[in-house]
Formats: sequence, structure tokens, C-alpha cells
Amino acid sequence: MRAGVIQVNMFKAPFSFNGRIRRTEYGLSCIILWGISTIFNLFIMFMTMGNTELYLIILLISYIPMFWFSWAQGAKRCHDLGNSGWYQLIPFYVLWMLFQDGEAGENQYGLNPKGVGNETSYDDQINEIGKSLDS
Repeated sequence: MRAGVIQVNMFKAPFSFNGRIRRTEYGLSCIILWGISTIFNLFIMFMTMGNTELYLIILLISYIPMFWFSWAQGAKRCHDLGNSGWYQLIPFYVLWMLFQDGEAGENQYGLNPKGVGNETSYDDQINEIGKSLDS
């Protein structure tokens, strides 16, 4: 893939905990989440001016999908590094997820989203296609 070209399958299943995502998608997810939460927080604050209880209730309910999105994207990034999604609970592991390159090739969570090292996985899949017909 050429530099500067964004993959078509980016943000294909943003709320799913399955699969792997690249650093780019994870970084964009963090930026998007920060932007949406900031704008939404300001909007709710002005809409519920002076009513703290209503503000907190609406904020809590609105943050549920944002937390889900954040945890799902974090889990998929952990998968790209070859780790369980629970690793994102480690303090400052987010920085590691932002800067560490993913595992080359296929791991237990799927093919490398970058495509690096997937050639052997594709060859194995192609070789398996006709085997059931031979026996």
C-alpha cells in the first residue's frame, strides 16, 4: 500500500471487540473520541445550565456508547500487538498502543491489518482450497 492512502476497511466495525486495527485507526479513534466528548460535554453543559443533576444524568447516559467505542478500539489495538484486550487497563499502556508497531503476519486474533507478513497466511489458505476435494 502506498503512503498517504487510507485503507477502505478503516472503522469497519468500530464497536466490535474482534479483530485487529492499526496505529492509525487507533490514533484517529482517540482524536475523534476526544473531539466528540468535548463538544458534547460543552453542548450538554449549556443546555442544562444550572441543573447539575440533569447534566450528570445526560452526560452519563451519553458517555456509554463513547466508552464502548473506546474499549472496543483499545481491545482491537491490543490484539494487533498480540495481547488480550485487558492489557489496556495497564496504566500508560495507551502510549504503547499508540507508538508500537503491530505483530507482522497472522496472530490468534486475525491477519495483520497492515498486510505485512500476511503472504504466508494467504498461501496457506489458497493451498487448503482444493484439499477437501482431493480426498
